[in-house]
Amino acid sequence: MDFQKIVDGFAAMTCVVSVETRPDGGHGEIRIVTGNPSYIASIEQPIGDVVMLKTKFVPNSLYTEYMTQDLNFEDSCYRAAVEKKCLHAYAHPDRFDVWFNMTFLPLAEENGNLCYCTYTMEINLKADSSRLSQISGDLSSSVLETLLDLRGAADFQAAMSCVIKKLRKICFAERCCILLLDPEQQTCSVLCEDRAPDSSLSHVSDIVNDSFYALAATWEETISGSNCLIVKTMQEMEVVRERNPVWYEGLTKSGVSSIILFPLKFRNRLLGYIWASNFDTEKAPQIKEALELTAFILGSEISNYLLMDRLRVLSSRDMLTGVLNRNEMNNDMDRLAHASGKPVGIIFADLNGLKTVNDSEGHDAGDQLLRDAVSALREVFHDEEIYRVGGDEFTMILLNAAEEDLARKAEQLRLAEKKYGKVSFAIGWHAVQNAVNIREALRIADERMYEDKRGYYRDHPSARRARPS
Repeated sequence: MDFQKIVDGFAAMTCVVSVETRPDGGHGEIRIVTGNPSYIASIEQPIGDVVMLKTKFVPNSLYTEYMTQDLNFEDSCYRAAVEKKCLHAYAHPDRFDVWFNMTFLPLAEENGNLCYCTYTMEINLKADSSRLSQISGDLSSSVLETLLDLRGAADFQAAMSCVIKKLRKICFAERCCILLLDPEQQTCSVLCEDRAPDSSLSHVSDIVNDSFYALAATWEETISGSNCLIVKTMQEMEVVRERNPVWYEGLTKSGVSSIILFPLKFRNRLLGYIWASNFDTEKAPQIKEALELTAFILGSEISNYLLMDRLRVLSSRDMLTGVLNRNEMNNDMDRLAHASGKPVGIIFADLNGLKTVNDSEGHDAGDQLLRDAVSALREVFHDEEIYRVGGDEFTMILLNAAEEDLARKAEQLRLAEKKYGKVSFAIGWHAVQNAVNIREALRIADERMYEDKRGYYRDHPSARRARPS
């Protein structure tokens, strides 16, 4: 068969690929046998930000002479050349900021243990949404049903719990989850997960701890520039072992034999991953097709959720200290006053000497004093109990607390503040039996705090300042 004549008959960039078969059903070397002029030009004169490992085309070279090993490309070549399947894919490899429209067609020629297919590609500098939507009816129905759960959902977290159940079914997987990564905080969290009832795999939430981010941060390198990682066979698992031996060891010890890992991105920013384990490897092509579209849309939805969550934090948190602000305290007090009916206690803690530090040492020293004050408060109270309500004023709201509980907390705070140098609080507290009277508790706690403050001024006259109006 004249391979050169075949590829020259294509107007689009086309080459012939050879796949070496092995007795165990796997494949050996994959080579680019020959290409038409436009395909050869894509190697020797790449467009966009495409960078080839070698920019001189040599017939019958290993494909890895030109690009990093890509398990998805190898799988498509194998299914076209050996299994005689006609394949189409539209993908955005992370290694390049372009989209590839790819077609693989089987050739009848076989030479011993070599099988052949054609590989035709079109490079798009921007995503073509019409290409992304060209999936089978059954798959598009599953994807659409999955993503409609998110549209207009009042509770995003609950909607994602429904989404992940459907994604696990699409993957026919034993376990499926969505992990979120925060590079700034270097943290990793489970957004949602679903596990088969009879699964022996552990819950992902049980293995994601403070050190898990370091492992998840290695996955980009493991994917190695492709748009996803799909591992179906022991031969492909060996690639994972070579690229990421620590992760490989953890996977094999926990009973994972097959993996799907899809990055979730929005505007080239990595948000996290869809991660499925022990899926139906026979359905890998359909799963990949469905998840490519799902990941594309989920990236946008999750990015919007994270943005809204960030805005919510900005509106409810004090940016210097990280504790809740006055606006959030007012909202919580209104909610408790109208819906609780339970006992509630208020503790006021006013930081002594902040103005003196600001005047004598500067605002940086004053800011550090505030951060140290919050560190002392956090030794005694939970974050959701602490509110910064003024420059040097903090309020703590404690549910189901009696006077003796508040007195004990105040004493603990007296001990905690001694660990932080200049930190000293004037403290007042009061408890009420019904949260409907929470503002009465607030008033009395405030008055008692100022009684304590006056004592501090008697002992430290140089720190005296006027009581705010």
